[in-house]
Amino acid sequence: MFLSFLFTPWALLALPLLYWVLPFVRNWSIQSVPGPFLAKFTNLWYMWECRHGRRYMTVYKAHEQYGKFVRITPNQVSIADPDAIPIVYGHGTGFLKSEYYDAFVSIQRGLFNTRDRAEHTRKRKTISHTFSAKNVGEFEQYIHHNLEMLTTQWDKLVKQAGSSGTYRMDALNWFNYVAFDIIGDLAFGQPFGMLENGRDMAEVRLKPDAPPTFAPAIEVLNRRGEVSNAIGCLPQIKPYAKYIPDPFFYKGVAAVQNLAGIAIARVNQRLDAAERGEVTRVDLLARLMEGKDENGNKLGRAELTAEALTQLIAGSDTTSNTSCALLFHMLTHPECVKKLQAELDEAIPENTVPKFAQVKDLPYLDHVIQETLRIHSTSSTGLPRVVPPGPGVEVCGRHFPQGVVLSVPAYTIHHSKEIWGKDADEFRPERWEKVTEKQKNAFIPFSYGPRSCVGRNVAEMELALIVSTVFRRYEFELYQDKLETREGFLRKPLGLEVGLRRRKQS
Repeated sequence: MFLSFLFTPWALLALPLLYWVLPFVRNWSIQSVPGPFLAKFTNLWYMWECRHGRRYMTVYKAHEQYGKFVRITPNQVSIADPDAIPIVYGHGTGFLKSEYYDAFVSIQRGLFNTRDRAEHTRKRKTISHTFSAKNVGEFEQYIHHNLEMLTTQWDKLVKQAGSSGTYRMDALNWFNYVAFDIIGDLAFGQPFGMLENGRDMAEVRLKPDAPPTFAPAIEVLNRRGEVSNAIGCLPQIKPYAKYIPDPFFYKGVAAVQNLAGIAIARVNQRLDAAERGEVTRVDLLARLMEGKDENGNKLGRAELTAEALTQLIAGSDTTSNTSCALLFHMLTHPECVKKLQAELDEAIPENTVPKFAQVKDLPYLDHVIQETLRIHSTSSTGLPRVVPPGPGVEVCGRHFPQGVVLSVPAYTIHHSKEIWGKDADEFRPERWEKVTEKQKNAFIPFSYGPRSCVGRNVAEMELALIVSTVFRRYEFELYQDKLETREGFLRKPLGLEVGLRRRKQS
């Protein structure tokens, strides 16, 4: 009788009903958590917000409307409370990354998108030594070299401006170039050449032995982040995304392949040169090649490529986004620029690219960077984690059973007036002169716990050197009132029109 029912028109009517109703019934334990109506039945509304690059703001507004707990998909609850951070992301709690991360796998699983706990532990042990204080110190020379190239190119642009002495440009492009060239130098053995050529272009090989082609790496990275973020809401569609008649999806899937191709091309060039004995430099890839797990095993070529790709993504986009946002917010507060430049002038007597030792302990520089990481929140989304098998967990006074996905939205936490005060939406570096324990615990620009950013030390050194170089040597005019952004996995500025000139006293 049941089989005969399956081949009737009634079955066709029942299937859509089951598609919407089953998630609602299956997640009955969180039915009382408030949220948008569609979130109870489907992930599609959440994917729609990702498709349009505004998820972080949608979640922020939902928390304003519904409170601390918001149901954002049939099986995911967003928790806007810093007390949830050590429970959801901390050591020893047993939470695992959700299926969202499956959308970010291209070459093979790396440290970022590995969901298995034992495999993540193995990878982190193998890779973490790469970012020791000693190794990070050895990486400074490559950052320094590329910042010298940046100043050379900017000085040329200023000369081109003629008598006005002010060159109009999109600063975002140049922050992208310097961030990509630095990570290219660190992770692949040489810069991409974006600074030298003043344009976005990188070699691509979809297979190690394939002929090279070229693609705009920054554009590719942006598309990859946006489409993977959207597909992550419904990872089951990943094999079919290239067939969706929406350029967002089919061009995005092509970008995923191109980005993997960039990593494959660069890693193979480097490894082949190393086998020929032509490489003696100590950089990030060299340290990754040395890494061993507890059994003495090194990373294989595919694994090395996946990790180098992870560093390309994490080390370029975050740095360029933050540098661009920092310049915008500083230029909207001229008094902050004067205060920072006074500190830099004293710390860097000669107007050259500084050494990290000269700037690493400058308090106002640190406050400016911290405030930018807070107010811009490059990683603004709530990273999803699954409640582990067992009796469930209590978070902020509410019980959640196994299998439910929880997340803590960084942008919402970083803009909470309850945590940061009535001026939470204002850029004010001085707030970091005295922060409360609650504010310290609520500040998660690099995430938290065992899954936090392994390259944080490099990122902090890179940001300090970029910011100190730029503000010590140049001054700017701002030609826009608002910094427009779009969110993929990360929240990225769309452009920053400024006038560039050399400082008179420099």
